[in-house]
Amino acid sequence: MKAKPYIYHEKQSKQLCALHTLNNLFQKPETFSKTLLDDLCTQLTPNSWINPHRSVFGLGNYDVNVVMAAIQLMDCEMVWWDKRRRITPHDIDSAMGLILNLPSPSRVGSLLLPFRTKHWLAIRQFDSVYYNLDSKLASPESIGDMQQLIEHLTRHLNEDDCELFLVNSTKPCTLAVAEQM
Repeated sequence: MKAKPYIYHEKQSKQLCALHTLNNLFQKPETFSKTLLDDLCTQLTPNSWINPHRSVFGLGNYDVNVVMAAIQLMDCEMVWWDKRRRITPHDIDSAMGLILNLPSPSRVGSLLLPFRTKHWLAIRQFDSVYYNLDSKLASPESIGDMQQLIEHLTRHLNEDDCELFLVNSTKPCTLAVAEQM
């Protein structure tokens, strides 16, 4: 039996799922930091007292604009997937990774609040197996092969407020995974 590959995996802290998603996607700790993402927020809206691209409390909760700007720093692009289209293996093969933005229940401790927020997570392929790198998981979770990934994504895309983004390289992407192998 083949050994499970080494997979870098950051765990959830505060409202920093976008930060963890980016570091998990690029497989390197501190590729991105909270400071860098906060700087991107300021660059996106420089003259605003309350920045619309993150939580007013400064705990994270970054929006899609910040994630896209961060991805561009890595010579990659993030392409929104039109969920009215059927996903094919060809669509997935061209991507270096995937990002999902899902509705998530809001909690304060064990108290469930009456509204939902959005949660970012990355999906990457390692040794022909796709893995869910959700920072809320204890460790990366195997999704399976291409067909299982398509079924997994289709289930999520049938939910309200779920968005899929394909991450493509605009240049030969230098990923940390190659360095670790």
